Amino acid sequence: MNYDVIVIGGGPSGLMAAIAAGMNNKKVLLLEKGKKLGQKLAISGGGRCNVTNRLPVDEIVKHIPGNGRFLYSPFTVYNNEDIIAFFEGLGVGLKEEDHGRMFPVSNRAQDVVDALIHELERLGVDVRKETPVAKLLMTEEKIVGVRLQSGDEIQAKAVVVAVGGKAVPQTGSTGDGYPWAERAGHTVTDLYPTEVPLLSNETFIRSKELQGLALRDAEVSVLKKNGKAIITHKMDMLFTHFGLSGPAVLRCSQFVVKEMKKNDGKAVTMRINALPDYNAESAFQLLMKKAKDDPKKALKNAWKGIVPERWLLFLMQQATIDEASTGADLSNELARQLAKEITSFEMKVNGTQPLAKAFVTGGGVSVKEVEPKTMASKKKLGLYFCGEILDIHGYTGGYNITSALVTGHIAGDNAANFSGE
Repeated sequence: MNYDVIVIGGGPSGLMAAIAAGMNNKKVLLLEKGKKLGQKLAISGGGRCNVTNRLPVDEIVKHIPGNGRFLYSPFTVYNNEDIIAFFEGLGVGLKEEDHGRMFPVSNRAQDVVDALIHELERLGVDVRKETPVAKLLMTEEKIVGVRLQSGDEIQAKAVVVAVGGKAVPQTGSTGDGYPWAERAGHTVTDLYPTEVPLLSNETFIRSKELQGLALRDAEVSVLKKNGKAIITHKMDMLFTHFGLSGPAVLRCSQFVVKEMKKNDGKAVTMRINALPDYNAESAFQLLMKKAKDDPKKALKNAWKGIVPERWLLFLMQQATIDEASTGADLSNELARQLAKEITSFEMKVNGTQPLAKAFVTGGGVSVKEVEPKTMASKKKLGLYFCGEILDIHGYTGGYNITSALVTGHIAGDNAANFSGE
């Protein structure tokens, strides 16, 4: 059977690509190797689905540190406001939450998935689930179709590859598309985990004494060898039995990976400031004032509430301040030491959890080999890429889904146009 457009992958970008192609009245086939469409969408945003982000384009690009600038051009064709209008047109009301994050009013990710599936049905897109693709069929110049793992071949004038990366493999993202891209002449850049928890061999991590401790709105930095910060994120963080996690840490993770790569895999230093509105001097003044206000009070009580109690007691230990000592016992030197620990505690991390545990894949099909306004391959006619298979990755918060939906829409639309030429 012949099709105008075949879309491989039923995730966010593939669903969007199949819909965009279908809107052009083309004969479209969507192939998904799993039992369900939209598996990653259904679990995203804690099951609520953070469909996009309403921040201005410049801000969105800032939140996509992995080749976000590539998206400036696609955003002139289709952008986050178009995504919002699209979903509202399908009857999915959206609401804006903190940092511009957009969620369905119902708080149900499944409503988003259902709306996309109904739209595929309305447009008459053929959908085949549990149908894995083995390879792309191609000549020297162009793509001519796909071969399924069953051995069947399906002809098409254009093929959109939307199979995702290697993160969250339980949703079907197992890196199938990288060898296909390479066979078509594309470069696949090194793959690595991003938005992923960090590992540490520090004694206090191995002893699990801080396991489960959360620091709210802490300033977490990744440091270069010379002690300068590469990146700083002010968000919540969490100590775990293996290292560090939480939003601030996930955002820092890709910079840890890159710094380790630069330094032959050597451990990287992280800096934590649990009082981001203070520096060492102002924190020292605060500690001294509270200690002197009630010199008979045990210091751990005088300083209650400055930072979480477990963190305070741990840092007092680091600064060699006895838990039982009072304000009257406190020397300037020890108070300064504690102020330094509170505002710039440093620890080593020596890696990340594996790519399979990451939220997002770093690396992928080189964006230098893809036309930004069409998502067309610069190597093979009729081949289009979209979503996480591309070397584009952002922070969590609706940025990766925005990238997937924008590139998906553009890939599907242009694949349909190409098939009619």
